[in-house]
Amino acid sequence: MADEPTPHPNSTSATSVAEPETTTEDQQEQDFKIQQTVEIKDIGPCKKHVKVTVDRAVIDQQFDKRFTELTRSNQPQVRGFRPGKAPRKIIEKQYYDSVAEEIKSRILMASLEQLAEDQSISPLSPPEFDPHLVSIPKEGPFVYEFDIEVRPEFELPNYKGMKLRRPVHTYTAEEIEAEKRRLLEPYGQLVPKDPPIADLYDTIVADVTISYQGKEINKLSEVRVRVEPRLALSDGVADDFGAKMKGAQPGETRTVDITLSQENPVDYLRGVKVQAAFVIHDVKTTRLPELTPSFLEEHFMVSTPEMFTELVQAMLQRRLEYLQRQAARQQILQQITSASDWELPQDLLRKQARKTLARKIMEMQNAGMTEEQIRGRRRLLEQDVLRNTAAALKEHFVLQKIAEVEKIEIDDEDIDREIERIAEQSGESYRRVKARLEKEELMEAVAADLLERKALDLILAHAVYEDYELKPTDQPADVATVEAQAAPETAASQATTPDTTGNR
Repeated sequence: MADEPTPHPNSTSATSVAEPETTTEDQQEQDFKIQQTVEIKDIGPCKKHVKVTVDRAVIDQQFDKRFTELTRSNQPQVRGFRPGKAPRKIIEKQYYDSVAEEIKSRILMASLEQLAEDQSISPLSPPEFDPHLVSIPKEGPFVYEFDIEVRPEFELPNYKGMKLRRPVHTYTAEEIEAEKRRLLEPYGQLVPKDPPIADLYDTIVADVTISYQGKEINKLSEVRVRVEPRLALSDGVADDFGAKMKGAQPGETRTVDITLSQENPVDYLRGVKVQAAFVIHDVKTTRLPELTPSFLEEHFMVSTPEMFTELVQAMLQRRLEYLQRQAARQQILQQITSASDWELPQDLLRKQARKTLARKIMEMQNAGMTEEQIRGRRRLLEQDVLRNTAAALKEHFVLQKIAEVEKIEIDDEDIDREIERIAEQSGESYRRVKARLEKEELMEAVAADLLERKALDLILAHAVYEDYELKPTDQPADVATVEAQAAPETAASQATTPDTTGNR
């Protein structure tokens, strides 16, 4: 998954075969049907072994045609003979190796193209095949083999008329004010709180001691962290951080559990819970900026507080639509995978992790989330990268297959409009956004996201909905982030491997 998975049927031919210069005659040769047999075997989840045997008659025909050309007008210089007078057998002997290499490239190219047309293989990446390791034999058929990652095979249920539960919500004045405060806080001033009692969305300064099974494994000094419902370090998450910190005052110690990432470099710390004791030194709050016309125009492109309120309402509505679409995707995926369970290989997941994460971030940006909110959710996705990548890839494969069935396509105009929308939302120019996406190799991700969106829109347009009220507990909790690690790699030398029997 190579990079982002693509359903392009000709991906099989994306090898490093050196393409010879072709004439019209060469092109006609490549168009004829190659006599070949193909054997395809499953060798694991989403992986097949392909063996291709090209009939000897095809090879002999190509050799005969090429040597006939060389003995006529295009005859090369052969030592001891005048131009055009060298016997064919001498030419064949002297130029066999170079002609064989040329014919190999030509046959490989035509064979792979024919393979892509004739076989129902949906490759995720170019085949694991080095053309330099194969050669045209002097006798017998030409045989080459390769392994290739393919999309999983599964049956789509009837996706039109699906029964879906849809969250709905009317945002209250209090919720709108809370969102306005969140948007304004990055431009505010952090000041001491009086009285210094911590509440959600305040900022605390603390020393943190992290322990596992009663033994200290790490210590963090003067950590400044915003009190959000959840806290994400670079290698772990505290799910009840806000509840534990609420009401804390300087001099107090509050302890929270941190669940470490499954990717932790220390084997026995993967996925375990460690204890983080926060010794509170200070509690601060944010003094919000004044909503002057110049401030609002510079940062939010509106000119009055009333227009700012309307902007926030629109952002919250877009976020609700994002939640509705995410809920629909999960339900669609559950209904489809319940009929047939398919496994994704670990190496495929690891290769796709970066681009899958990039696409998830794009979805959150489309939903109007702030950079702070995206950073927190990104940290959560990174904690269990393989599981989150697997879920995202299954969504991708399902929606891609629906797009194929419905003949949904994305063209250049669709991508241009999407780049314009991203540019407008981010306040950047079209050219800058496009250059950034190209530099970060995300144009394919943009196209894939658009295609999936269209497929999802089709399902949603035909769905039967049962609405339910979205409760605060149903909404994703905000996440504070700290760049430090709860258990650095040196933890292996600081903590003894635990006794799994429970004995010390």
